[in-house]
Amino acid sequence: MEKFKVIVAEKMDDCGIELLKENCDVTLAIDKSREELLSVIHEYDALIVRSVTKVDAELMDKGTNLKIVGRAGNGIDNIVVPEATKRGIIVCNTPESNTISAGELAIGLMLDGCRDISYADKHLKEGNWNRNNFEGTELFNKTLGIIGLGRIGSIVATRMKAFGMNLIAYDPYIPDSRFERFGCKKVSLDELVEQADIITLHTPKTVETTKMISDSQIEKMKKGVRLVNAARGGLIDEEAAYRGLKSGKIASLGLDVHESEPRKTSPLYEFENVTVTPHIGANTVDAQKNVGKVVAEQVIAGLKGEVVSTAVNLPAINLEELKTIKPFIDLSEKLGKFYFQMEKEKIQKVEISYWGNITKYDTGLVGLSFLKGLLTPIQDSQVNYINAKVITENLGIGFIENSCSDSYNNFSSLIKIKITKNNGEKFTLSGTLAANGEGRIVELNGFEIDVTPYNHILYIKNEDVPGVIGIVGTLVGEAKINVATMHVGRKVKGDKAIMLLNIDNSLSNETLDRFQNNKDIICAQVISL
Repeated sequence: MEKFKVIVAEKMDDCGIELLKENCDVTLAIDKSREELLSVIHEYDALIVRSVTKVDAELMDKGTNLKIVGRAGNGIDNIVVPEATKRGIIVCNTPESNTISAGELAIGLMLDGCRDISYADKHLKEGNWNRNNFEGTELFNKTLGIIGLGRIGSIVATRMKAFGMNLIAYDPYIPDSRFERFGCKKVSLDELVEQADIITLHTPKTVETTKMISDSQIEKMKKGVRLVNAARGGLIDEEAAYRGLKSGKIASLGLDVHESEPRKTSPLYEFENVTVTPHIGANTVDAQKNVGKVVAEQVIAGLKGEVVSTAVNLPAINLEELKTIKPFIDLSEKLGKFYFQMEKEKIQKVEISYWGNITKYDTGLVGLSFLKGLLTPIQDSQVNYINAKVITENLGIGFIENSCSDSYNNFSSLIKIKITKNNGEKFTLSGTLAANGEGRIVELNGFEIDVTPYNHILYIKNEDVPGVIGIVGTLVGEAKINVATMHVGRKVKGDKAIMLLNIDNSLSNETLDRFQNNKDIICAQVISL
């Protein structure tokens, strides 16, 4: 089987490269110009970048085989995500791989500001020894204001709690339980800037957060406040910070990020109580290894058609929730594979209804997984979680998802599928998870069944008359078919019935003809999952 081809356009850790090479054909193109990259990108299934390479419409137009773009880092500023989504290209990054490194740098800048470490170092190396210039402050019992209690903000909170600091936090987009979990008092932004002795920012850069620390906010702060920004440049208005430093309102400022980068000069650099670093939050050996490993794992998963947990153009889902929802995702894809292996009629609409406990979670990936399974049997190219939606729309198939927290027919969770064909007929299918977490198919076109989805299922529809099970058993034996399990179902006695046999291998058309030649067997089909 031919391996997927991956091109790495920017430097990443060797452990990630080696992992890629174990699974794919890898080209290192770190020194290639944009023109050179554009000339070859059509040959590759995946592209890995960091922050420099622009993945825009021009590149994607030429990258006709691209299935996934991996960003070895947290941001995605250099990738035009809507264009990728429109083309069915997955975009993933590594949001959690450098969180500890970034959090620790913010703490380092905080300590540096409180104890004048960088200033004292410079002072001493210039041949001076005046200890009286360096009267710092302790962190103990001070109030730390954390703006953004996400991944990095929570790391800072956990560690600074151990310093004996009083923690307050502002983040309007997370539940109250998260504040409680990390020992932070929930406050408004105005309350935070008024109460905090030290303020550290850990929020993305958006229209709302750009220059969120401005003259008006600095005016409300305590005299001698200390500021740290190791998140995104531009969260602090640098001109306002300059005025705050000049007036003495701000006692120290630590920046790992700037409004514009790269940055070699700034009015802020005239102050001895300003410590700056050149955006090195993720630059540790440990973080780079994690970033390389994770981006490689995610790209490989995307190429194999598996769930890409860090995809930015898929429904967001954290790792803990993914563990719970993953069995439903797998089951849903298998349910999707049934229709076009059983029916030839085109589809007008797909409706998925979620019932019971499953509705407590984000079911976005469950729905996309069904579409992926549905389209796989009829598509020449690989179907993934992104392009499945695009292909569905291009085929003119309507797609609706509904949720109801009530249980359905005593099932604690149920995925119920209703497909409307172009001729108006309906095709239905339902699945659930057993107590052991195993997927089960519990209904097919109104027939109640209880089947574990297997690699190959022999589906038989027959007249509900005596002897058919025996006939099927004889035919199975003559064809030397190894049967794992067999299930039967019917609606009304004496009408129509179905059988589903989990079998080890698919069957030839000649073998299927032998089943269908029997007068009591209406149809016989193999569904491969």
